[in-house]
Amino acid sequence: MHFDDRLATVLRNRAAGERAARTQFRQLLDLLGERPQAGDKALKAAAYLRLIALGEIIPVKDRAAIVGESGWRFRNPELVKWFGEAHPHIAAAALYRARLTGDEWEQLIPQLPIRARGFLRHRRDLPDEAVRALDALGVSDRALPLPEPFDLVEEFATPDIEGVPELSEPEILPEEPEPLSLSPERLVPEPEPEPEPVSQPKPQPAMGGSEGIRALVDRIEAFQRTRSERSGDSDDPRLPLGEDDEQVAAKPVDQFLFGCDTEGRIDWAEPAIAPMVTGMDMASMAKDSEEAARTIRMRQPMAALAVNIRGAVRLEGDWVVDATPRFTRSEGRFYGYVGRFRRAVSGIEDRREAEADRLRQLLHELRTPVNAMQGYAEIIQQQMIGPVPHEYRAIAATIAGDAAHILAGFDELDRLAKLETGDLDLEKGDADFAAIARKQVTQLQPVLSPRVARFDADLGEGRAPIGLSQGEAERLAWRLLATLAGTLAAGETVSLKMRTGLEQVEFALTLPAALRKAADIFSVDTRAQTGALSAGIFGAGFSLRLARAEARAAGGELARVDDALVLSLPLLTAASGLPSPENQPDSAAG
Repeated sequence: MHFDDRLATVLRNRAAGERAARTQFRQLLDLLGERPQAGDKALKAAAYLRLIALGEIIPVKDRAAIVGESGWRFRNPELVKWFGEAHPHIAAAALYRARLTGDEWEQLIPQLPIRARGFLRHRRDLPDEAVRALDALGVSDRALPLPEPFDLVEEFATPDIEGVPELSEPEILPEEPEPLSLSPERLVPEPEPEPEPVSQPKPQPAMGGSEGIRALVDRIEAFQRTRSERSGDSDDPRLPLGEDDEQVAAKPVDQFLFGCDTEGRIDWAEPAIAPMVTGMDMASMAKDSEEAARTIRMRQPMAALAVNIRGAVRLEGDWVVDATPRFTRSEGRFYGYVGRFRRAVSGIEDRREAEADRLRQLLHELRTPVNAMQGYAEIIQQQMIGPVPHEYRAIAATIAGDAAHILAGFDELDRLAKLETGDLDLEKGDADFAAIARKQVTQLQPVLSPRVARFDADLGEGRAPIGLSQGEAERLAWRLLATLAGTLAAGETVSLKMRTGLEQVEFALTLPAALRKAADIFSVDTRAQTGALSAGIFGAGFSLRLARAEARAAGGELARVDDALVLSLPLLTAASGLPSPENQPDSAAG
């Protein structure tokens, strides 16, 4: 006998975020939208309660869009009645999607609210029983009838109002206004025309044709383009109204053109930069002053000359100069350099950012086929198209699970690339890292017991508030503990110690034997001893590297000290809940 436990499986999972809530909302709609069958009434009631809870997370507009989708079945009168009492947008989408039999409509329509019955009246595909039920309840279209046509001229020509003279003579009537003409001259002010030789006027194209409309559009675009160019011209004089010094200083300067005299002193630059660099000596700004002076003295080109500018805030920092010597055409006499300043970029950082960008592009290309395989596998496993043998459903379930595992690995790769390049900031908050570590160690101890392995934890009883959200802190702690627990050998014990100071918390973990021999612990390929504990699919080294990137993003550090792994995180404040230093356990980090 086959038991349908799909609803219980969906209710067993908790929606941690808005994306997960949308997914679970769709799953519940698909399961509850089937024909009513015998089953656990308490389970169905729990499903409706879950829909109510998910409705607090998902906005009304998004819920209405999900209900109006055509990818799920809607043949359950109970669900139709439940949605009929919801928000008007959601009720309208649900009643438009419902597919019930005539008898079901006949029994359901009297139980629906009056507003919901009005939504049904706009459907043209209802069975005859539903139409008769709506007619019996007096539900009709709410659309206003079209007004009857009447002649405005006749109404105006025959007024009969006491005290108002009759407008009978034609000369009293107002003149017929000039018809509105959508000509370019009326819509767009033209610039003053330049003097041109007298020529025969060209006929204007008729506005009714496509050529006239095209000309109108072109002239409007030309006017807007000219106006934007004028407004963006930085050479126009203007008063400093609405723009303070901080806003001006905030504009980044990545490069600028310059010129210098025969002695290497800047005598010209771009107008916005000239006041800040005029008079500076190229040789004194160069990091290798002797080499720069020799280049100027020998009249040689400046190729990637490293200089450092001090002074204006917008220009401070390292620059690279490329310049070419200038000579007079008549005598060939040297009279200076002309070239360009550009910001110096670290080769290592530039290469790392380029590699991270290529990795993100590769992950984007790989996610597409994996998502497709997962979707097709779920369609087969859930029999959304038709009945499928159980053997194929089992294979499809395995494929869907493997695809989800691969996508989780892609997410970790993408997260590491963004953290190491500074493109991702961890969510801020106020989490107690000590309480999180104690809770997770308690959860891991029973899993390690069958292998006679354990954590020898000395975490104290104090608090360690850090500037991360609860989810981010739990993810970091679990990544460390699960990685070490997965590499523990049978009968092995790992000691954990935590010390909380005035400014930071240090969490020291002794390395298992499988990781202790590695020269670089952040690049080892050690796999978990059991499938129950796994912090990732790329091995312990990658998981620890990702944990190090998360710690650095939080302002801390994760490093190896002898045979221990030490995590340091800054505390938010010296809260009163923290124990005094003399009452803390004397445990060094390492």
